[in-house]
Amino acid sequence: MTALLLALLHAGPPVPDVAATFSIVAHDPATKEWGVAVASKYLAVGSAVPFARAGAGAVATQARVNASLGPKGVELMAAGKTASEALEVLKKSDPGIESRQLALIDAKGDPVTFTGKECLAWAGGKTGKHFAVQGNILAGAAVVDEMAKAFEAHPKWPLAWRLQAALEAAEAAGGDKRGRQSAAVVVVRERAGPNGSNDRLIDLRVDDHEAPVKELARILGLRLRKPKG
Repeated sequence: MTALLLALLHAGPPVPDVAATFSIVAHDPATKEWGVAVASKYLAVGSAVPFARAGAGAVATQARVNASLGPKGVELMAAGKTASEALEVLKKSDPGIESRQLALIDAKGDPVTFTGKECLAWAGGKTGKHFAVQGNILAGAAVVDEMAKAFEAHPKWPLAWRLQAALEAAEAAGGDKRGRQSAAVVVVRERAGPNGSNDRLIDLRVDDHEAPVKELARILGLRLRKPKG
């Protein structure tokens, strides 16, 4: 028996992917944009957490992540369900829901956030006007509180920069208590993608970096000038 086969036999079951994450989902009714921003001690968190569609809404799915809930949530809201209604459908469809964390914001900008009972502390979230913030394995409740304050502090900024401000505030408050690795921001608006070919106004990721939130701000600044004040 080869050494590789022996190693596989003794490796045990695969370790579950846990996107220990802080995130925000939000809507700007003036520009008709929806967005998600996220950061985590998790490789390429932008590949697992954020989902959005112009005119439908946005979803963040994290903790013991079930990435299929993202597109399912968007489809439900595209079909006319509110964020709260879509969340209830998702919860009933997933037997592992108590290990998940979800946030949804619908076509009208109404938000909802959910933290399962099995998510690792500190875990929780809160909603405000046109946004929801949440996280798991965080330094504490101050992380989501500061995210909310930062988002609300700049009502005239472009949505992408308000989302970025929320990530920066979360990190300053302690963020993911395991450390830093990746970050992402997605903003959608109808026909705002390249040459009007899709809705991806902003779709930027930092997959593996020692200061991912700072690096995301640098890249975002190349795409969209940071407002002053």
